[in-house]
Amino acid sequence: MTTAQLQDGHHVHLLQGGLEFFPALVAAIDASLQEVRLETYIFNFDDAGQQVAAALERAAGRGVRVYLVVDGFGTPEMPGAWVQRFAAAGVHWRQFSPLGRWGLLLPVGWRRLHRKLCVVDADLAFCGGINVLDDFFDPSYGVLESARFDFALSVRGPLVQDAQRAMVQFWSRLQITRQLEQMDFRHARQTWKESGVSQRAVPLPHARRASGAATGSKAMLVLRDNLRNRNSIERAYRRAIAGAQSEVLIANAYFLPGGKLRRALVHAAKRGVKVRLLLQGRYEYFMQYHGARPVFGVLLAAGVEIHEYSVGFLHAKVAVVDGRWATVGSSNLDPLSLLLAREANVVVDDVPFAQSLRARLLTAMEAHGTPLDAQAYAQRPWRQRLLDRVAFGVMRLLLFLAGRRY
Repeated sequence: MTTAQLQDGHHVHLLQGGLEFFPALVAAIDASLQEVRLETYIFNFDDAGQQVAAALERAAGRGVRVYLVVDGFGTPEMPGAWVQRFAAAGVHWRQFSPLGRWGLLLPVGWRRLHRKLCVVDADLAFCGGINVLDDFFDPSYGVLESARFDFALSVRGPLVQDAQRAMVQFWSRLQITRQLEQMDFRHARQTWKESGVSQRAVPLPHARRASGAATGSKAMLVLRDNLRNRNSIERAYRRAIAGAQSEVLIANAYFLPGGKLRRALVHAAKRGVKVRLLLQGRYEYFMQYHGARPVFGVLLAAGVEIHEYSVGFLHAKVAVVDGRWATVGSSNLDPLSLLLAREANVVVDDVPFAQSLRARLLTAMEAHGTPLDAQAYAQRPWRQRLLDRVAFGVMRLLLFLAGRRY
């Protein structure tokens, strides 16, 4: 396993589901003194969402600078009452790439803000797969019988500055885009100069606690965007898998890896590494369910174990390699996440953290996972195989239209 770019001095805490994540997030926002920045794909104003929204409102009301960005597809509209409350309190919020007249019909609309990041006072960061959305509710399916299976983490240390810098630059780009749309070229130019968008150095708030101590875990923030970080998250996975000696354990909601990542998993299994995947077993979307299945046969034939999670909705995007390397983030292993969306993962090189995540994944796999049998899978009904091939072909066609090879 590579440890390149990993930095010492991090204190990382694993958070499973909204029951652990939201209290920690709200407490951090309530303790903020200078600035809160939050980005999320979905901001749903259910009970959990209103708790977070109220915390942002309280922070802004006491003079903390609060910046919120939501995705225009994941969060197509904000409730009018909360728009007014945010405005009255001084919460600054923006919607990334709102759905226009053509919606998702044009490839430009497929590029989404999918990362879930929060930075408080340039000192504490949260990163993971958990939207601002109650564990027992889904916008498409309503009330859920079982809690959504997902993870996030909180971290203090050097990578918090990287997250802060990325979020400042992203906010500034949104500001500049809006100013250009309004033909306000003078203010757009001024925002460009003042924000550091074109520079690596971005002014950051003063962290109120020392966060770069020499002790602690090795970790790094890995971002995926369409500029300088097009393949960063996939590359981090491939490097870890290529260096695996005993075990690769992945839990991922939307799984359709490209050729390089598939080959990395196959090669690992063939050289004796125990490769286990925990994947979504419930039918959620046609493309999600059927599009991934054509690659299952190759993986199963190579000795990769595939377990389908069906007790509830699996939304996790995590992995553990050799009980030491771990990643928690927003990126699925599918074309949308790996090739089109803005994503954020944290990579951690720390045995206690990795073992904690590994234990939770194994518990879910053993208690709620259904293993796929290679022979039975190869003999699945022709109708299902046809649907699988159609979905896979449509996916490849969409990627061709988007100008990507997969």
